[in-house]
Amino acid sequence: MQQSSASGAPRLSSQIAADSRRPRARQGPLAGVRVADFCWMGVGACATRLLADFGAEVIRIEDRNRLDMPRRLPIYKGEARTYGEEDANPDPNKGGLFNNYNRNKLGVTINMRTAKGRALADRLIAASSVVTENFAPGVMERWGLVYDRLNELSPNVIFARMSGFGHSGPHAEYRSYGPVVQAVSGISHISGLPGEEPSGWGLSYMDNEAAFFNASALLTAIYHRNITGVGAEIDVSAVEAGINLLGPILLDVAVNGRSTRGPDYPPGNRLEHPNAAPHGVYPCAGTDRWIAIAVFNDQDWRGLLSAIGDPDWTRDPRFASQAARFANQEALDARMAEWTRDKDRHELMHVLQARGVAAGAVQTTEDTIDHDPQIAGRGLFFELDHPVIGEALFEGTPVQFSRTVQENWRSAPLLGEDNAHVFKTLLGVEDDEYEELAAEGVI
Repeated sequence: MQQSSASGAPRLSSQIAADSRRPRARQGPLAGVRVADFCWMGVGACATRLLADFGAEVIRIEDRNRLDMPRRLPIYKGEARTYGEEDANPDPNKGGLFNNYNRNKLGVTINMRTAKGRALADRLIAASSVVTENFAPGVMERWGLVYDRLNELSPNVIFARMSGFGHSGPHAEYRSYGPVVQAVSGISHISGLPGEEPSGWGLSYMDNEAAFFNASALLTAIYHRNITGVGAEIDVSAVEAGINLLGPILLDVAVNGRSTRGPDYPPGNRLEHPNAAPHGVYPCAGTDRWIAIAVFNDQDWRGLLSAIGDPDWTRDPRFASQAARFANQEALDARMAEWTRDKDRHELMHVLQARGVAAGAVQTTEDTIDHDPQIAGRGLFFELDHPVIGEALFEGTPVQFSRTVQENWRSAPLLGEDNAHVFKTLLGVEDDEYEELAAEGVI
């Protein structure tokens, strides 16, 4: 599907495919909102993706000399590679993660290290009503792109700033990354199993969590401006977003004086409030196959017993009441594991659910994509074509409206794919100036 032009840039082989990627008027509740998007990585890109999914014209600003990290993480079909192995055919347009973060957006390249590049960015900002960024602290300031300046360029602009620590306070200039945010917010310390070292989350899941706060703040500011005509500066701290996930634990520490590390904490898969037992993940037939089961009261227990049958161990006095079961969780978990070990996880899930017991197969990523009828029935996943990686699978927004539909019109932009449209058509850059900017490496 991909050919190369004389310049070596990807070129669509089909005019029909080219037409399908051509910028056009957007549909949806956010149609008419234009975003000059300086965001990169996940915490910003995921936030603006939510706007793009529902009609905003998000113009992703990149630098050819410093590629976004997701562009450098190729995940694509047809070329299985070992993790960490060098790509024999590197291409900034292969990045699957970039493709996922930046669907439904336009893409331009601007060299902000040049005066002409910064002037061009000013013109784009002036033509936009929202500006977003999640750079390291101080980058926008070095470019002179503080709120007062942005408001001069685009009166009543909304300026959304997304960072690890926020843009005020003694640590405002500290650098951050997803695992750092998880550590500082207190999440890593409460993750893992009792009596063992903190495990953290591995990947940068807080990037995505903070992105939802970012998107909510943007929508709130857009709604407020629609009513009052007044813009706003938004400052979202990912660390504070992480602390928002700690509510019950914060209360336990503040009110009960509890320590969040010890022989009984963190609780792992167990749940203390209410006293749930059995409550955990148990082995099933097959390699690394599991089922999660949660029993909260005697009614749930009776439903579980109807599936287990009537073995002697179920009449053990240690399991006679919910309080007794909670006090004897280790013995109960061992019995549960013996019972589940030879059973198919999905079949057992259906058996237990039919008896009113909360249970779910522990699914792999492959399960959720290929085998789960509930996810397939709600149409979460969808495909978009891409000039380099071909058809690719995306996860949709986990919200369904009665009338509004997520508009998925294009996969992520190729590097600089929309330069001509944005700079010439939207900003009015003349052909001679455009060619000069390209020749000088400004775009």
